[in-house]
Amino acid sequence: MARDPVCGMFVDEEHPAFTAEVDGRTYYFCSEACMLTFVQPERERQALKRLVYFSVSIGATVMALMFYTGPLPLFSKHVWTFLLATPVQFIAGWRYYRGAWGAAKARTMNMDTLIVIGSSTAYFYSVFVVFFPQLVPSTEVYFDAAANILALILVGKLLEEIARGRASEAVRRLLDLQPPVARLLKEDGTEEEVPVEEVMPFDVLIVRPGEKIPLDGEVTEGASSVDESMITGESIPVAKGVGDEVIGGTVNKEGALKVEVTKIGMNTTLQQIVHMVEEAQLSRAPIQRVADTIASYFVPVVIAVGFIAFAGWYWLTGDFGLSITSFVAVVIVACPCAMGIATPTAILVGAAQGAKNGILIKGGDYLEKTRELQAIAFDKTGTLTKGEIAVTDVVADDPDRVLSLVASLERRSEHPIGEAIVKYAEEKGLDLPEPKDFEALAGRGVKGTVDGEELIVGTQRLMDEIGAELDGETGKRAEELFDQGRTLVFVSTNGRVIGLLGVADEMKDNAAEVVAKLRSMGLQVVMITGDNKRTAEAIASQVGIDRYLAEVLPQDKVGEVKKLQEEGLVVAMVGDGINDAPALAQADVGIALGSGTDVAMETGGIILIRNNLMDVVTAIQLSKVTYSKIIQNLFWAFGYNAALIPVAAGVFRPWGVVMHPILAAGAMAFSSISVVSNSLLLRSFKPEV
Repeated sequence: MARDPVCGMFVDEEHPAFTAEVDGRTYYFCSEACMLTFVQPERERQALKRLVYFSVSIGATVMALMFYTGPLPLFSKHVWTFLLATPVQFIAGWRYYRGAWGAAKARTMNMDTLIVIGSSTAYFYSVFVVFFPQLVPSTEVYFDAAANILALILVGKLLEEIARGRASEAVRRLLDLQPPVARLLKEDGTEEEVPVEEVMPFDVLIVRPGEKIPLDGEVTEGASSVDESMITGESIPVAKGVGDEVIGGTVNKEGALKVEVTKIGMNTTLQQIVHMVEEAQLSRAPIQRVADTIASYFVPVVIAVGFIAFAGWYWLTGDFGLSITSFVAVVIVACPCAMGIATPTAILVGAAQGAKNGILIKGGDYLEKTRELQAIAFDKTGTLTKGEIAVTDVVADDPDRVLSLVASLERRSEHPIGEAIVKYAEEKGLDLPEPKDFEALAGRGVKGTVDGEELIVGTQRLMDEIGAELDGETGKRAEELFDQGRTLVFVSTNGRVIGLLGVADEMKDNAAEVVAKLRSMGLQVVMITGDNKRTAEAIASQVGIDRYLAEVLPQDKVGEVKKLQEEGLVVAMVGDGINDAPALAQADVGIALGSGTDVAMETGGIILIRNNLMDVVTAIQLSKVTYSKIIQNLFWAFGYNAALIPVAAGVFRPWGVVMHPILAAGAMAFSSISVVSNSLLLRSFKPEV
């Protein structure tokens, strides 16, 4: 069975309704509508990639020809550059002509208008020079400027499309969590495997150890531990018994369960997480709107000044060549063609520098918000903590003896806590005798005989059930460990508790340092976790976090981020699990750890690939510096040009100060050089930690 990447429906690979191959991978679809929804954007992205290769290679060739001084076969250098630049102008540039025409019909102007005016003025003036050189005072051509303007802008467009593709990939990875089939218990007591879409509410499913739970439901028979880490973030499997709710996509670890289905389709927890990710991603505003806003005011003024210059000088002198040169000079010098590369170049250099520091930044929209951050929310498990269970305390009269007995018994268990205990005992070099009469008490503990002693090991609830006596000193120590956020394993024999072990998900070494650094930067630090309140309080106290939210499910996590935003705060979310994906998407800036799930990394706007918490601080610093470079680039894209408009228009001509188009193009080129050079200064960035 395969999933339709658009709607999430399962499709029979042997008899699919539609298939399509994209980038060498075959996708299966339940309908033609789903196929077109998925394939069309992918094909457009591939076409754009080919267009980028085409325009960049020709642009580089034209640039090289402009500096070539030797003879050329068949035609002159100007004609060759004309022949090469023309396909770029009308093939690569067609989408911008179409966009500018659309804006004109809507009686507005945007970045497409700027791109068309800049590249077209350079191109058509150069064509005029090639075919009517006697009518212009200068024989310089600007085909290289026209071709490379379009090539660089297309590179930026491709980066934007790649980022959009990653967003849809995040949703597809979420959908893959749900198993394609369910084991349905029929009325006659037999079992039948059926596609999960055929399961209805109140149907009873059989879930064996190691299997994923297909849909949300309620346990009607059996007991087990369920790994809900991909949904709730809780690192320790949760005990489940009759009457407890289970979530589709989670993993049954121990005993067999009968589950009565309560939610199907779009109502399941997993599907609602998918919906929240999609909804939050669609609400983001790109930084490029700044350029469009400027263009809507700037372009009409430039065109008006150009026409005034043309009309004025033609009225004064009657010289058409002089007048058209003034118009071209104004448009070329004023058109901020560097605007098209102001954002992409800074992002490219900033992203490269981030990669050197173990940080991936997906786009300018995240940079825009990062400089304004006021609060940062951390997930606990796998983010502030290592996400690995370890033994922290052994309380007993003879700690090594008790640890040896418990580890010997837990060798037969598949529970993660048991595995942690065995690992700890082996690291201490303890002997582990072979247990007898081993029995797993699903969701509660284990029992058996080790070295002649009958042991029962498990939760406090299990101790209460068997009536095991707990002395005052051990009970007091248990309360202290509870307060420190430990999970406790009680050890009893002959109806008496002889010891207890504390296990916990250990803190990352620099967690407290990172929190302190963020607070010194003026950020409010919050912890959001699916753990119980006592554990959350202990962890928050250890790392210096004042505000924490415990026992929070995925839908509540995204809600808590929304509440912070409703307080007027610009919020970043740091997480690593599937349960964090909606919150990462909802936050103004989502920061995902590279050690986390693919979904978290696809959803996050900033990825920390080294799993180092200090990189959260570095990412914020780098984002702020990169964004400041974008703002500076926007200034350089307009600075020279706007200042030289009066000169290009001929205001200073009576005093002998004139600007031919070649000088105007030089100013335009210098503007672009300034943008690139300013962006390259980001290579000197070093973390302030």
